[in-house]
Amino acid sequence: MSTTTTVIDKRRKGSIWDGGNEPLKASYGKLMMWFFLLSDAFTFSALLVTYGMIRFSHQAYDPEIHGTFKFSQDYWPIPEKVFEAVPFLHGYELPLVFVGIMTFILIMSSVTMVLAVEAGHRNDRNDVEKWMLWTIIGGFAFLGSQAWEWTHFIVGTEEGSVARFMENGKWVEKTIFGANLVVNQYGPPAFADLFFFITGFHGTHVFSGVLLNILIFYNTATGVYERRGHYEMVEKVGLYWHFVDLVWVFVFTFFYLI
Repeated sequence: MSTTTTVIDKRRKGSIWDGGNEPLKASYGKLMMWFFLLSDAFTFSALLVTYGMIRFSHQAYDPEIHGTFKFSQDYWPIPEKVFEAVPFLHGYELPLVFVGIMTFILIMSSVTMVLAVEAGHRNDRNDVEKWMLWTIIGGFAFLGSQAWEWTHFIVGTEEGSVARFMENGKWVEKTIFGANLVVNQYGPPAFADLFFFITGFHGTHVFSGVLLNILIFYNTATGVYERRGHYEMVEKVGLYWHFVDLVWVFVFTFFYLI
C-alpha cells in the first residue's frame, strides 16, 4: 500500500494541477484579460449579427431602380450618402472620408501601443511614457471625431427628408431633420437605433481604454512599474486596446461599407 502511494506521489509531483504554473507562459492576469476579451467579442458579434439581420430585412435603395437618390423611410439608406461630410469642408460630398480618418487614427494608436509594450519589455521607462502619451492622444482624437460625427448625424442635412406619418387616422407628410431614437431622415428608425447603440457601445470601450491608458501613464511616470521590475500591466491593457481597435474594423465594415 505504501509503495503504491509513493508511486502516485512521484507521478503527481510537478503536475500542472499543483498550482503556481503559467499555461502557455501566460500569467494569471493575462489569462483573465483574454477571458474578458473573449466574452466581449461574443457581445459585439451578437450586435453585428443583429445589425446584419435587420439590415437585410429591409430593401436597399437603388438609384437605378428607384430613380434619383433621396432618403426615404421605406428603404435602408446608403451609408456613403449618410456619412459624406467632413469638418471645415461644408458643401463637399466626400463619402466615408471622415470615417476613414477616424479609422486611421485608431489604427495608429494601436501602433503606438505596440511600441509602448515593446519598450516595457526593455524596461525603458522614458519610451513607455512617450508611446503611452501618443496612444492617449490618439484615443481622445478618435472620441472627439466620433462626437462630431454623432452631432452631424443628429442635426441632419439642411434640406431634410420628407416622411409620412399616421395622425388621427390620416397620412400626413412632414419634413424631418437629423436622427433620434424615434425617427430619422435617413431611413427606417432601426438604422439610427443601431447606429447609436453599436458605435456608442464601441465608443464606451474606447473611453474606458483611454482612462486605463492614463492610469498606466501615471504609474509609469511615478515609477510604479520600475519598482516592480516589470511592465506587464502595460501589456495587459495593450491587449484590451488592440481588441477595441480590431472591433472597430468590423463595425466599420458592417455599418459603413455594407
